[in-house]
Amino acid sequence: MENFGERLIEERRKSALSQSDFATMGGVRANAQANYEMGKRKPKLDYLAAIAKGGVDVLYVVTGTHVPMSSAGLNVREVEVIQDYRKLNDGDQRAVERISASLPKHNNSVPARPTLNHQVSESGSLI
Repeated sequence: MENFGERLIEERRKSALSQSDFATMGGVRANAQANYEMGKRKPKLDYLAAIAKGGVDVLYVVTGTHVPMSSAGLNVREVEVIQDYRKLNDGDQRAVERISASLPKHNNSVPARPTLNHQVSESGSLI
């Protein structure tokens, strides 16, 4: 893609949102979204921040360069979790954060399964 507007369209289509829905995500009206995509206007930073929160690769839209999340030390599964999280509304994101914060506490409180370190004789009795 050559310019900002074309890259913005590409990212909007990847998100499977209509121009109107994408505009809503960015906090603008549909006509503003159309102007951004046609290159008639440049968006403000709050629009870019809002669409980034929605999972849009804003660095790519602005610069034309993708920065893979794996360069941040994330594996594929972690990248997918982050992308899914970014698609959630604020309430659902908070719920995921509460669940995530509680998991280590619960995980450590579960006792490990006891293992048998006994040997069994040929007759089947414990030694």
